[in-house]
Amino acid sequence: MKMWSGRFRQPLDPDFERWQRSFDFDCRLLRYEIAASEAHAHALKDAEIISADELISIVQGLQQILQRASASPEFLQDEEAEDVHHFVEKQLAALIGDTGYKLHSGRSRNEQIATDLRLYVRAAIDELRNQLAELCAVFVDRAEKAGNTALPAYTHLQRAEPVLLAHWLLAYVEMFLRDADRLMDCRKRLNVCPLGSGAVAGATLRLDRTLMASQLGFNAPTSNSIDATSDRDFVVEFVSALSQLALHLSRWAEEMILFSTQEYGFISLPEAYSTGSSAMPQKKNPDLLELVRGKSGRVLGHVTALMVSIKGLPLAYNKDLQETQEPLFGSTDTVLQMLPLVTGWMKLVEFNYERMQSAADSGFMNAWAAATYLVKRGVPSRLAHERVGKAVQLCLERGCELRDLPLPELRSLSPAFGEDFYEALSLLSVLAMHDVKGGTAPGQVKQAMAMARKNIESLREEVHAHA
Repeated sequence: MKMWSGRFRQPLDPDFERWQRSFDFDCRLLRYEIAASEAHAHALKDAEIISADELISIVQGLQQILQRASASPEFLQDEEAEDVHHFVEKQLAALIGDTGYKLHSGRSRNEQIATDLRLYVRAAIDELRNQLAELCAVFVDRAEKAGNTALPAYTHLQRAEPVLLAHWLLAYVEMFLRDADRLMDCRKRLNVCPLGSGAVAGATLRLDRTLMASQLGFNAPTSNSIDATSDRDFVVEFVSALSQLALHLSRWAEEMILFSTQEYGFISLPEAYSTGSSAMPQKKNPDLLELVRGKSGRVLGHVTALMVSIKGLPLAYNKDLQETQEPLFGSTDTVLQMLPLVTGWMKLVEFNYERMQSAADSGFMNAWAAATYLVKRGVPSRLAHERVGKAVQLCLERGCELRDLPLPELRSLSPAFGEDFYEALSLLSVLAMHDVKGGTAPGQVKQAMAMARKNIESLREEVHAHA
């Protein structure tokens, strides 16, 4: 029996009925539907709509449905169920008789799906933040193992300055910690309970909304029934946060692809996450990295799909909102599948420390340090830049580095050059020069690693508190 069939005389067109069903994808909300239904049942008992015995029967029946679904996935292969709400009501009535139909007293599917989706997103955020903590920890582990190994940092994809490998790795930790914070902000805003909102105007029974919200771990009931049943801001915000995370993962993947080429030679791809060529026996391809880069596009597309689906909807609930579920589920699945794989990849990747170090110590990576040397001796910054630029031009003509230019020639460019200039060009000196908070000087990077550890631990504690 349909949940709405009393007013209708004709059956649905079979093709339309199959087309408009959502149970094939919203069945994943079953455990949240069960939890919300139990909270509603307790509120019905307190409002004296059902008896204590009926409450026990309903709760036991709901738990049996959940247990059967967990034990046998085939249980969810129901061609008649319109959606997860219809499925639960149908199965509950089959288990406990007409008492099962009492559960829908005073509520609407509009508030049910709004509640289920909030519970789903909240759980997904907790899992994602836990996985981000694990990923960040691996990045910091690799940073600590790298010691004082340096590599070139790039601007415009051209070698710019040397930085510690640890400093470069910590840049991604900063990105991923921001992603975790964005998800937490989203969690705070979504953690209100729509139960008791009815179809649009509020429940028709005096239900204790605060009790239902507390039972489900929400901070409070929603404040407006119209907004509660039509709001999908939290879905858009969540998937937008996932798109930012996907962007960071894609940027990381692209950089790793570049670094794995023979032209860079900074890393060796882990075989556990790579494949070969069916034609060229020598190939080892960066499949995980390329798929991360490619699958991030799905998440970006889902954000657009969500906003286009919602942008023209009048208040309150419209069936269009059903179309927000698949982009939500698709984005969540994509990122939840990627993060453990990226973590595993980072554990196994081999860094070519020698190649990195060599690249960081050549190609005029110390040119800004040379200009800074002059600035510290009173030469105006713009003039110092010009003098060192001319020195670089001399080196290019001779095929040498700045450290190879004789002091007399340097002094012909500026009398401020002294014997100690050559020591200022050493890789260690260039790194140490950036001794400011957030810089790549070894002491600063050591402090940054300690702070990253602290932030990761705080993230883990937050996730544990919500478990």
